[in-house]
Amino acid sequence: MTFEGIFTPTVTPYAADGTIDFARFSEVLESLIEARVHGIIIGGSTGEYYAQSAEERFSLVEHARKVIGNRLPLIVGTGAIRTEDAISFAKHARENKADAILVTSPPYALPTELENAHHALRVDEAAQLPIMLYNYPGRMGITMGETYFREVSRSANVKAIKESSGDFNNLHLLACKFPNIALSCGWDDQALEFFAWGARSWVCAGSNFIPREHVALYNACVVEKDFDKGRRIMAALMPLMNYLDGGKFVQSIKYGCELAGLPSGPVRAPLLELEEEEKAQLQKVVADVKRNVAAITVL
Repeated sequence: MTFEGIFTPTVTPYAADGTIDFARFSEVLESLIEARVHGIIIGGSTGEYYAQSAEERFSLVEHARKVIGNRLPLIVGTGAIRTEDAISFAKHARENKADAILVTSPPYALPTELENAHHALRVDEAAQLPIMLYNYPGRMGITMGETYFREVSRSANVKAIKESSGDFNNLHLLACKFPNIALSCGWDDQALEFFAWGARSWVCAGSNFIPREHVALYNACVVEKDFDKGRRIMAALMPLMNYLDGGKFVQSIKYGCELAGLPSGPVRAPLLELEEEEKAQLQKVVADVKRNVAAITVL
């Protein structure tokens, strides 16, 4: 598959008793399909995979595959501390006809780049599916660098990377030395720069609740190649990105979904819900973003 467009890492809706609300999950998936995002990711950080049992993660993938059918590509996250568990998630993704898998660094163990690459290649061997790497040192404790990229490039299945380090040096390294690994923006307030450096996709949690605005930036920069328009859209999106950077990321995405008519329930512990003042602030930010992007795209 090709990694082009807006890929949404979906939220996981929970019922009042804390169990997964699969009816609400179906509504989230259908809303994204209707909004014409380009792919859906299950088992990412936004989906709270770290707070779920293996059985819950398996169930989410199986449900998503049934709902989505062949309407959009499905990418399945394989993140886990143990390589053996990541392999299990990868095999399950293959069994459920995932279009690709998301492979991140195992947290806490702090492997070297060579060890981390060995982890990725073992997951790859088990799945034999297209891979989007996921570099997020802020959560994993280590970063993917030149040694890692050189080693994993031995596999033709490594197609893309969600680059979430926030480090422009890694963006430049990938663009200049590893053109075989397609860039995907994973740091929202750098989306414009990623597109300028040749990225053709963006993995953005905010597209759970304002997908059309994120698609608008992609269309301006990648499809229309109109970076003047792209800069205006990016400027309109920045207040939301700045808000999300302030913390309580998953809580904010879930409340954004509620504002969009897609209530997805609480977050799981140890996270706590937004305060009322925070909700009011986010509501205003979202309203302003939607109004300002609409004014640009109708020109």
